[in-house]
Amino acid sequence: MQKPEIKITQDGPYIVTGNVPLSEKIIVPQGRKYELFEGRELPQTETYALCRCGKSKNTPFCDGSHEKVGFVGTETASKAKYEDRAELIGGPEIDLLDDNRCAFARFCHRDNGNVWELTQKSDWGDNRSEAIIAASECLAGRLVAVDKDGNEIEPELQPSIDIIQDPEKRVSAGIFVKGNIPIVGANGETYEVRNRVALCRCGNSENKPFCDATHVLTKFLDKK
Repeated sequence: MQKPEIKITQDGPYIVTGNVPLSEKIIVPQGRKYELFEGRELPQTETYALCRCGKSKNTPFCDGSHEKVGFVGTETASKAKYEDRAELIGGPEIDLLDDNRCAFARFCHRDNGNVWELTQKSDWGDNRSEAIIAASECLAGRLVAVDKDGNEIEPELQPSIDIIQDPEKRVSAGIFVKGNIPIVGANGETYEVRNRVALCRCGNSENKPFCDATHVLTKFLDKK
């Protein structure tokens, strides 16, 4: 069986191979924090093409609309390693890596505060464990908790893809890629393999192929 992989085509869709499970997830506020709830069921196939131009009428799948609208999907994101891009933010009991790639999913917020506040006050109450949760649930992989021995704390995620809906903001959000699935650019170069990343599917990110929350500004809503 072919290993999971996402191939970015030139000005076209993401081609997903390797029988990667696909689901729709909905961002739901729970107090001051957020959780992912199951959305509609999506068909499962060994290979499928996901829209990245934002114009498909059969989302999340490509229907060829990128050709009709003349979509330009030039990749602009850095291929530098996360550790080279990220800032290390120190706290008393836990540290935090932050590379500023925000998909505005808001999982960095918890009942006691946001991940930066929790990190700075990680020597009080359950703030340390809450900071780890807030970092680990960041869909974009922007945030990674680091213990005082320098070990990155990552959840164990199986290869899978979630199509994200964000009804609180009245928009459709990005593509949450989990479990260290390689992402190969249109030029054949592979991006750093990571446990969590968010890919753009509205077509308007300035950091393609990654989501930069532009879907919120453009009020992107997919067509199901």
